[in-house]
Amino acid sequence: MEKTLVQNIGLLCTPLGSSVHAGEMQGQMEKIPEACVLMEDGIITYAGSQADFPMEKAQGAQVIDAKGSLVTPGLIDAHTHLVFGGWRQHEIPLKLAGAGYLDILRMGGGILSTVRHTREASEEELLQRSEGFLNEMLSMGVTSCEIKSGYGLDLENELKQLRVIKKLQETHPMDIDATFLGAHAVPEEYKDDPDGFVDLLVEKILPAVAEEKLARCCDVFCETGAFDVPQSRKVLMAGKALGLVPRIHADEIDAIGGAELSAEVGALSAEHLIASNEEGMQAMAKGGVIADLLPATSFYLDKTFAPARRMVELGIPVVIASDFNPGSCPSLNLPFAMNLGLLRYKLKPEEVLCAVTLNAACSVGMGDKVGTVEAGKQGDLVIWDAPDLDMILYRFGSNLCRTVIKKGRVAHEKG
Repeated sequence: MEKTLVQNIGLLCTPLGSSVHAGEMQGQMEKIPEACVLMEDGIITYAGSQADFPMEKAQGAQVIDAKGSLVTPGLIDAHTHLVFGGWRQHEIPLKLAGAGYLDILRMGGGILSTVRHTREASEEELLQRSEGFLNEMLSMGVTSCEIKSGYGLDLENELKQLRVIKKLQETHPMDIDATFLGAHAVPEEYKDDPDGFVDLLVEKILPAVAEEKLARCCDVFCETGAFDVPQSRKVLMAGKALGLVPRIHADEIDAIGGAELSAEVGALSAEHLIASNEEGMQAMAKGGVIADLLPATSFYLDKTFAPARRMVELGIPVVIASDFNPGSCPSLNLPFAMNLGLLRYKLKPEEVLCAVTLNAACSVGMGDKVGTVEAGKQGDLVIWDAPDLDMILYRFGSNLCRTVIKKGRVAHEKG
């Protein structure tokens, strides 16, 4: 049996509740001073006071000294688009001149620019790039994540992206949740026939994704200039019929009914939600939909921030994720998104940590194994160069992650 003991923890901070239902105890933390955590074959078997720990149980264990620092669960990034070709730095002059997201998309840029580069890239090229992104995320304390397709927009290239994600699931230390986002934009070859593209997704691409078991979820960009509510409903219900869990990009730019649709189709999550109104949020609350919020995207696009405080008041489970992508958020720094959760969403530190651990775990279908530090859960921990939770939310722009433990083993250590 392989054992690892993390001792001399100054403060162990973890959300309460091993339930797979996000938000049930949102923002409630267990804070244990002078703690230790024992992991056996990658599973936590003790997490509590070091004074109460029977040290004979750690015989033969690898011992890691936390040196009086803060320890939390490994972070979980529940919304990324990290498998892509090319970059979009050439769009900066357009943005500075006042062009908006949809303006750039209409000019053939934005998502469509990335589609062209992704189609040109080989599977091996995409795999190597993506591995590098995951390693960088790991160095910041992220131990699990979600990855979407959506830069292929045809059968061959959507499957190519998803096969890259599958290889990453098989080879990278992180736990990875795969989402099919074929309905990310209308490709250039269907610009005059968006309904025809929806038919292609429903009749050919979705069945192929399901047959190869390449994704757990099906997502759609329900937005002005992308897919309307009837089109989005058609894609999500077709995916659901094939066993894919619905997710939805909703209310990023306009509240066109995406939040309400998320509740109607029984979506696991609605994502972005910058423009959400009271009706949409009420529907999500009644439907038990998780809100995946992306503050770094609001920051980069200079947009308003999602009404996170109101969502918490309504009992909607709130997740904070990076939205790493080459256009609207070219940053994979989840700790920075956490800083924004405090400063712009006005969430409490405990709510922010829950949003990137337990709630995020439930959003990616892993609430039964990660997201908290407690016996029976997977041994995913972060040791921080900080004495408490307030410090890591106070020090924006610095990577305070010292040691990352994944499944009971050191996966990254600051040099």
